[in-house]
Amino acid sequence: MPYEEHGGPVAGRRSTRFLTTGCLTALVVLIVVLTAGLSWLWYADRHAGTVNGERRQRAVSSVLRQARADAEATARSLDASGDGDVDRLTGVIARHTASPLITYDTSRHTFTALLARQAVYERLGVVPGGGSDMVSRCLEVTYSRPDGRGWTPKVTVRDDDVCRPATEIGHMARLAGTRIAGLAGHELTRGAVQKALDPTGALRTYSVTSVTRTKDTAVVLVRISSRDRTAGQCYRVTRPVTGPAADRPSVTAAAASSC
Repeated sequence: MPYEEHGGPVAGRRSTRFLTTGCLTALVVLIVVLTAGLSWLWYADRHAGTVNGERRQRAVSSVLRQARADAEATARSLDASGDGDVDRLTGVIARHTASPLITYDTSRHTFTALLARQAVYERLGVVPGGGSDMVSRCLEVTYSRPDGRGWTPKVTVRDDDVCRPATEIGHMARLAGTRIAGLAGHELTRGAVQKALDPTGALRTYSVTSVTRTKDTAVVLVRISSRDRTAGQCYRVTRPVTGPAADRPSVTAAAASSC
């Protein structure tokens, strides 16, 4: 008995061909979509990398530009001070640069300030919300008087490891200010301050050399050393001891040339 055209082997073969063609079409579409997606991701990632590299470089340039501007301003302040006292000149540099480590070379009559500077920039992500990132540079700023008259600054980028002791000293100087602010007026003695800064005596990073009291203020001279003992800086910590300011003392910690 002959098969009907729509129900026999011929129809089955047509159905098989239809399914095969449909699968191939779907597979081709899937490949095209995946290829397009991967191409877009590759392009987006490459574009984001280029943009982020440019933004990072602009952030680095900003750090260096600001550092040079600050160094020039500091040099002008050194000139305006008209002072040859090393301790006072150290104070000028400390106020303008916020450097935690300032040294003076007596043979070359040169000040050197170490400080780390940072700048934040926005990152472009492959997907929205890339977030922010930060660049940091270790800067060595020297101030010299090659002609014996005006101070001349020079900014040099150093390895991050060079600034690590200075960064530690800066952190410990702020901590020293906080602890000295927490002492009562009658506790502002050399022994009590030393105990407050180094309760166990095991740190050996703080060495209080003197506490000088006047009518309204107390001045603490303390040498602060980095944990690896490779660097040290004297600090003059000043706080009020009488009057309204003594209840919530505003303590200042400034680098000094010697203790």
